[in-house]
Amino acid sequence: MNKTVLLVGAMDTKGEDFAHVKHLIEQQDVKTLVVDFGVLGEPAGIKPDIPNSEVAKAGGSDIKTMRAEQKKDFCMETMTKGLTKIVRKLYDDGKINGVLGMAGSGGTSIATAAMRSLPVGFPKIMVSTVASEDVSAYVGTKDITMFPSITDVAGLNRISRLIYSNAAGAIVGAVKQKAPKIDASRPLITASMFGNTTKAVDRAKGQLEKEGYEVLVFHSTGTGGKVMEGLTDDGLVNASYDLTTTELADCVCGGVMDAGPTRMMAAAKKGIPTILVPGCVDMANFWGVETMPAKYQQGRKLYKWNPNVTLMRTNIEENIKMGEMIANAANAHKAGTVAILLPMKGVSMLDSPGGEFWDEKADLACYNTIKKLAKSHVPIIEVDANINEPEFVDKTVETLLTMLKGKKVQSELLHAAAAV
Repeated sequence: MNKTVLLVGAMDTKGEDFAHVKHLIEQQDVKTLVVDFGVLGEPAGIKPDIPNSEVAKAGGSDIKTMRAEQKKDFCMETMTKGLTKIVRKLYDDGKINGVLGMAGSGGTSIATAAMRSLPVGFPKIMVSTVASEDVSAYVGTKDITMFPSITDVAGLNRISRLIYSNAAGAIVGAVKQKAPKIDASRPLITASMFGNTTKAVDRAKGQLEKEGYEVLVFHSTGTGGKVMEGLTDDGLVNASYDLTTTELADCVCGGVMDAGPTRMMAAAKKGIPTILVPGCVDMANFWGVETMPAKYQQGRKLYKWNPNVTLMRTNIEENIKMGEMIANAANAHKAGTVAILLPMKGVSMLDSPGGEFWDEKADLACYNTIKKLAKSHVPIIEVDANINEPEFVDKTVETLLTMLKGKKVQSELLHAAAAV
């Protein structure tokens, strides 16, 4: 059975490029389906299978009106909406096996919006003039492969021919690759991890897998947290082992690994058993010291994690804010679906007695805020250990398994809540 690759782009300005890629793909015994989302002109050098008029109609307008008004923002919005509807329907109907787009910045925005409507694992390749820049806005939380076009997508030359050949080969290889067999019988648990909590998550993962669960580990780099939240929001996850909520520090401090203010909320919305830990909230992440806001470059404790990443120790005020966020997320859960665990000897490898980021007052500011604001249905468990020590990890796993069995979790406080 022949596979089919969907080609999406503005055929009025990129028609020659798409005709070339179409030929390369079809040479390898793969069919193509061409969708035109160009607005200003007629297709050049290629005949679309789905014309721009259909895309505009799906987006709630028509080409004549759009050309007459010449409002770029309206055209972008309309074609994005229309293309997304069409691409998703083609996928739902089983008519396509992969998608490839080629464009400049505007076309990349339209094409990748449609790609983001497709599930993780479905082949998506975008050849773009902006692929060598920050592509997070285009990729979002999906597995879109970005190919730098090097030259503009504006005709064939010795460079573009090489890029197009590689892109065509990549999409053909992806759609022809036989998908692996997946054991869907094991319930899914998401886990958040950082370099400073790797030891803890590795231990927990092993224990949970022995109990018959499949654990998906996400790197808490902003994007990782967003992807984890997205999968949870899609209803694909059975429980959340949120040990490393460090992205909250970046949200509060303006760091480079911010997952947004809704971090932790998907699990509450879905009502799945959740472990919440203020893991690595001792550190906000920045690139080189010279890139940090001026207010942080003096008088703050910094740690050079690697040549490209600088960690900044969070202070008492920032920990109070993060404590509020954790308590609010826990309060959004129904009774019996959440527990907060506090490691009394530090929230990271660096934040341990004698460590570079050890600051008991800052940690307690976070903990006391949580204890003050958490509602009565939220159990809080304090463990006299560092976050990476077996005693703490084992308690988190035990607590999550208790909730998964539908049993009640009790608070275990070593200290009374202090004033914040």
